[in-house]
Amino acid sequence: MSAVSDRLPAFPWDKLEPYKKTAAAHPDGIVDLSVGTPVDPVPEHIQKALIAAADSPGYPTVWGTPELRDALTRWVEHRLGGRGVTHRHVLPVVGSKELVAWLPTQLGLGPGDQVAFPRLAYPTYEVGARLARAEHVAYDDPTELDPSRLKLLWLNSPSNPTGRVLSKEELTRIVAWAREHGVLVLSDECYIELGWEADPVSVLHPDVNGGSYDGIVAVHSLSKRSNLAGYRAAFLAGDPAVLGPLLQIRKHGGMMTPAPTQAAVVAALGDDEHVRVQRERYAARRTPLRDALLAHGFRIEHSEASLYLWATRDESCWDTVAHLADRGILVAPGDFYGPAGDRFVRVALTATDERVRAAVTRLTA
Repeated sequence: MSAVSDRLPAFPWDKLEPYKKTAAAHPDGIVDLSVGTPVDPVPEHIQKALIAAADSPGYPTVWGTPELRDALTRWVEHRLGGRGVTHRHVLPVVGSKELVAWLPTQLGLGPGDQVAFPRLAYPTYEVGARLARAEHVAYDDPTELDPSRLKLLWLNSPSNPTGRVLSKEELTRIVAWAREHGVLVLSDECYIELGWEADPVSVLHPDVNGGSYDGIVAVHSLSKRSNLAGYRAAFLAGDPAVLGPLLQIRKHGGMMTPAPTQAAVVAALGDDEHVRVQRERYAARRTPLRDALLAHGFRIEHSEASLYLWATRDESCWDTVAHLADRGILVAPGDFYGPAGDRFVRVALTATDERVRAAVTRLTA
């Protein structure tokens, strides 16, 4: 029973528990900025779409309804600038985390194959490689990697945790290099709607891929842009030669997005206004929180997009976690995302307006 679990690292969030208790003891309560989980309401029209589809006694399909596939293709063209996107270019998934964790296995990777991801990265990229028994390698510039055994290259722009955005020129260069060496590119673009000081670009844009989706797949999620983390709503878009076999594998595995969630996604992707409203909420939290951290002696790097501020006091990340926990504020230590983050903390914007105001008050007192 332990054969699979033994491949995995210790679950990092368990290490935060003592600091969470310290923060929770603050007289005015904890301000939890450690996890990027949405706290704002699901937009009403999306809730109504879910409710209207609640009477769904039959099994949903893995590929989704034609209406869902239409919504996905329209959004990729409208929002990302994709061209010639058909149903064969899209695939719903049950939230993006399961996709990231199980994709190397579903692609048939194993011992001797390599999976690469950024030096500072979402931990589940490594977990996915470990589950498949593949090797994992972290990079600063992926084009400096040895491509001989590299099968899967993860990009993440905007980045979790740093908020860094890869420019159109950088993406174009990386995609060209990967194609030259037969490396599949998976671009995690789940924060693409949340650019603040940069305008993130998708690998699906023709200026990046030259009008071809060969060897590239983008991952998108509705968790952050539409507050649907609890719905488990995400999708892939890109190379049909990759998505077609994945669809068959996921059919056998029963990896089906529930029918009510499918209906909710159609409603969510058909409306831009709620995304604008949510962006404004996050912007209104980001500015005072950023100013308060700077006033408290922090330096903020990157953070030009996404739902996080990547901040440092030029000390051990755990010393910073303890310092803020004493003030009732819980943040994520940077080494959760790789050894290169050991002097940074990740500060999430996902708290209520009232809790963000409390954090600002404590930082500027």
